[in-house]
Amino acid sequence: MASAAAISCASFLLPNTHKPKHSHLRYPLAAVRIRSESMSTEKLGIKVETNPPESKLSQLGIRQWPKWGCPPSKFPWTYSSKETCFLLEGKVKVYPEGSNDFVEIGAGDLVEFPKGMSCTWEVSVAVDKHYKFD
Repeated sequence: MASAAAISCASFLLPNTHKPKHSHLRYPLAAVRIRSESMSTEKLGIKVETNPPESKLSQLGIRQWPKWGCPPSKFPWTYSSKETCFLLEGKVKVYPEGSNDFVEIGAGDLVEFPKGMSCTWEVSVAVDKHYKFD
């Protein structure tokens, strides 16, 4: 005789006779197309555009900008000019001086740091980025 645990564990192999909650929908939910939308925010003086369109990256000439990278680390930084950068890889928490709050940036983000900003970079995943100072 099979144990209750064995019967309950094997029950997932039986056909599903449950009627879906959204059976009135014309298209199955699996057919819904998900798109990555570009989203811009500004927090603590740092502008971040997540997943900018390739057309914008091309227009700015980002692929021709110099590259910079660093391993996981924590360090202070002051921007003597405005910097625009595009993160190819990485994850960073940027803490502007005088604030306990942070802005998190990562791969796929187009970021603008204002001239004169002092902050601390807390890099949790190694960074590889294109950058340009104005």
